[in-house]
Amino acid sequence: MKQLIIIAAAAENNALGINNDLPWHLPDDFKRFKALTSGHKIIMGRKTLESFPKALPNREHIVVTRDQNYKPKFPCKVVHSLEEAIGLVGDEERSFIIGGGEIYKQSMAIATDIELTRIHHSFEADTFFPEIDEAAWELTREKYHPKDDKHKFDFTYLTYKRK
Repeated sequence: MKQLIIIAAAAENNALGINNDLPWHLPDDFKRFKALTSGHKIIMGRKTLESFPKALPNREHIVVTRDQNYKPKFPCKVVHSLEEAIGLVGDEERSFIIGGGEIYKQSMAIATDIELTRIHHSFEADTFFPEIDEAAWELTREKYHPKDDKHKFDFTYLTYKRK
């Protein structure tokens, strides 16, 4: 079965980012993101792609943009709708939807899983994660990570499966 996994880090107030950047620095969350997404296709919006200094290694980048003449800053597949992006994912493949806010919103109805890092703090933001509808999603795993010398905030990894 094709797996479409939303992967995100969001604050208590669903803040995702501000000025195309993350309002926090959580090295263990980055490591988990890398471990989960390596070797898979990652689907993202144009602004998310442009927030990367370079391509993420060992992942196939698919960028969704309305701009028909878009030229990405590094080689990747450019598509013009989320449906087109999902069409590039094979039937037995696992792919990750990595943002931003608009792409997350569009993918909530079709994703099979959500890997959410919930940061236990609220932040000022201009991009937000959509509400998770408890009627549609079942929380199957949670793992708490207390703040420490490398992590300024407590956070919890939450894994949801579509009901």
